[in-house]
Order: sequence, then C-alpha cells, then structure tokens
Amino acid sequence: MELKDKVALITGAAAGIGESTALLFAKEGAKVVLTDIDEENGNKVLEKIKQQGGEAIFIKADTSNPSDSQKSVEKAVEKFGKLDIAVNNAGIGGAQSPIGEYAIEDWDKVIAINLSGVFYGMRYQIPAMLKNGSGSIINVSSILGSVGFANSSAYVAAKHGLVGLTKTAALEYSSKGIRVNSVGPAFIKTSLLESLDEEMLDQLVSAHPIGRLGESLEVAQMFLWLASDRASFATGAYYPIDGGYLAQ
Repeated sequence: MELKDKVALITGAAAGIGESTALLFAKEGAKVVLTDIDEENGNKVLEKIKQQGGEAIFIKADTSNPSDSQKSVEKAVEKFGKLDIAVNNAGIGGAQSPIGEYAIEDWDKVIAINLSGVFYGMRYQIPAMLKNGSGSIINVSSILGSVGFANSSAYVAAKHGLVGLTKTAALEYSSKGIRVNSVGPAFIKTSLLESLDEEMLDQLVSAHPIGRLGESLEVAQMFLWLASDRASFATGAYYPIDGGYLAQ
C-alpha cells in the first residue's frame, strides 16, 4: 500500500495509461480522482476501482479548459480534503501532416490539450499541494519529447514543451516540497494506435529494440514509483520508458 491515505488526481483516466494508473494507484491505497471527457468509460473505470475495494470519484473535465482544471482540483479537495499526487496524462495524437500543410486548427487543438492543458492542471494543482507542504506531479510527455517524428509537428512540439515546463516547475517548487517530473513513454498499446494498419504497427514494433510495444501497466509502474516516497529525491527529471527507442 505505497500510496495509503494519498489523494491522486489522474487526467485522461478513462482508458489506456490513465486507466491502468488509476487502477494501480487505487490498489496501492490512494483515493483517486478520475477526470476525462469520456464520461461513459470514466464511470466504468470508477466502477472497477470500487469493485476492487478502492475509493474514487469521476469528474467529467476537458483539460484544455482552465476552469475544468480548477474545478477538478476543487472537487478533489472538497471530497478528500487535500491533493497529494497529480498525473497529467490526458493527451491526443493529433493530425498527421507535414508542417507546410498542417492545418492551423489541428495545431491549436493539440497544443491546447497536450501542453496548455498540463499548464492549466499545474496552475491549480500546485496551490492545493502547497497547503500540504508536499506533493508529486507527474507530467506525461513521450519519447517525442526528446526526438522528432515526421508529420507530427504539433505533438512533438507539445511534448518537448512539456519537458521544459516540468523542469521549470521543479525549479520553482521543489524547495517547497513539491516534486515535478515528466515521463516519456514510447509507443504503448492503447486506443491511440487502434487506427493504424498492421504494416504500420509492425514498423512501430521494429523501432523498439526490445522487440515489442509497451503495456499501459508498465508505464503506470513508473508513475507509481515517482508518486511514492521511494522517489523522494527525484525531481525535475525526464524518465523515458521506451524499450530502448531512444538508445538508438
């Protein structure tokens, strides 16, 4: 029960990495605040947590809306009395297109969710954590927060920006007891990859020296360590979990 009596807010918790993280954190004793725009699946995850004996609430929220981020934190504190952990996981892949053809509205949408949404989250999470004098924030970047990827300019830019945002937050708040880190998953078997054909999936697998795609639970285990007291000296860092992708 590594997170016993901790309160954790997880964005994008209705599926994939967010769902695995929510279930794992609840199993480890955390009281979990689930947020997502997908109300139906968010409530399904909520029921799974309750069935395994955990405690949680679901809040329908759009991370690209600052007032939704504020509301999520306020409801977490109202329900559970504090906020100890935040996993800013919500994100989208966005359109695929060369920069010279990339639609402005597609760029704006990806940046709003994948980068501004994390800023909005921290903007309200940090003041709540300062009241405790401690906290752990985990911002979900990507291997593409470290390298480029053709035809994904908005996603790559957002994930790179998120790494810099994380480092800055760590410099500002680590001395106040709040640790802030980012994690860079490689390609993980989630719904974001469902639209890809078999040939493209095979190409993605071959790009990982470990010889397979990652599992959501493997990423969630990294989050668990960063959220726990075992990571008490870890802040301002970027942690790839990538099957060797970035070693090439």
